[in-house]
Amino acid sequence: MTDLANDTASVAPAAPAAGVGDFVQLLKPRVMSLVVFTGLVGMAVAPGHLHPFLAGVAILCIAVAAGAAGAINMWYDRDIDAVMQRTSGRPIPAGRMPAEEALAFGVALALASVVVMALAVNFAAAALLVLTIAFYVFVYTIWLKRRTPQNIVIGGAAGAFPPMIGWAAVTGDVALFPVLLFAIIFFWTPPHFWALALYRSGDYGRAGVPMLPNVAGARETQRQMLLYTLVLVPVTLAPWALGFVGPVYGAAAAVLDGLFVLAALRVMRDGGDRSAMQMFAYSILYLFLLFALVLVDRTPAAA
Repeated sequence: MTDLANDTASVAPAAPAAGVGDFVQLLKPRVMSLVVFTGLVGMAVAPGHLHPFLAGVAILCIAVAAGAAGAINMWYDRDIDAVMQRTSGRPIPAGRMPAEEALAFGVALALASVVVMALAVNFAAAALLVLTIAFYVFVYTIWLKRRTPQNIVIGGAAGAFPPMIGWAAVTGDVALFPVLLFAIIFFWTPPHFWALALYRSGDYGRAGVPMLPNVAGARETQRQMLLYTLVLVPVTLAPWALGFVGPVYGAAAAVLDGLFVLAALRVMRDGGDRSAMQMFAYSILYLFLLFALVLVDRTPAAA
């Protein structure tokens, strides 16, 4: 009887198997949705024609590649995710999934997305897809994130590639218009993410991530947010000034820009978490509306 009790006690409880929801969470679906939308806009405004089935394949590849990069990011950042309140519930730090399983999942999706894009669509779009994944994983996640407060400035380029990928899927090349769309996302990313970093500065401090508020202080972060927001204004108006989009886009973009600048000024004036989170929330709506306007008010010059 004693031997049976000892044998039973020595058997460790099996770790719960990861569910479908855990794999979905690895893909960072909220980030993926914006990536897919901007890639779709790049595809829709590109000159030429892509068969609807192939267009769907291209969008799926963009989505899968974004999810793959997110999964690999969660594998690499599992140590800091475990100490941050915002991320401690993710599958790996919460103990619902082995780290190796997440890595294998991410790598498999990354390879599949690139191979399918190359074989079904074209090599130019596949090459940009490789660049996007590599930039997010190696440049941002592994190299910059833990080393410099400029991590999100340089690393933000990874999230700016989808419009170029969508364009290249149709045309097989890259032109000025998708580069401008890239620039909009690139300059939007720092004020967008620093607004969140102001609110979550304690989280990043515990994890030892050198986000700008933790290194330079809240006031300097607010100043940098305002500067990038001001730079963003002419960048967002450039597609209208160059004739790629019409006056509806130009007028609406000017209004959206004004509200974004006011949000940045309010963060500087108030200095509180509430205004920072309001700017973060507005920044997401701001980018979505800008790209929706590109979609509905493009001109023949865009071709």
